[in-house]
Amino acid sequence: MSLGLLLLLFNLLNPQFTEAGQAKLEKMVQERDVLTQQWKDSETRKSGIFGNRTKKDMIETNEWLERIIAKDNLIMDELRMIGDIETTTATQTGEDYKAIALRQEQDVQALKRAVAERDKQLKEKLNERRTFEWISLILFLITLGLGFVVYKKVIKA
Repeated sequence: MSLGLLLLLFNLLNPQFTEAGQAKLEKMVQERDVLTQQWKDSETRKSGIFGNRTKKDMIETNEWLERIIAKDNLIMDELRMIGDIETTTATQTGEDYKAIALRQEQDVQALKRAVAERDKQLKEKLNERRTFEWISLILFLITLGLGFVVYKKVIKA
């Protein structure tokens, strides 16, 4: 009975129980309940003289207890296996998230490098443009100066 409550509590805390796993556990608990009832029946048997329990009765009772313990161990193994499956699933999910985060971080780093390269190219083009602007300004001033000199010579001449 208390094991049934334990399973119910475990089921409420872990809604990820698979239907097959839950059905298997229910079947095991029912088998355990049958074994417990048979143990109680063997406990009440008194086949000895004057209504006492014999050694055979006690051995039979102990055998039923051993079967109950074996069934309890099977139930606990099943619970552990389900817990391991859930732990593995949670671990795999965590590892998946880590892999996704790592991949996203690598993508961000690649984008940062691409942006830095693009900034470098823009600065180079800006420097080339500035150079062209300065050369154009200098040529304009030289032409203006030469035109002024030529104009002065033509007007004086």
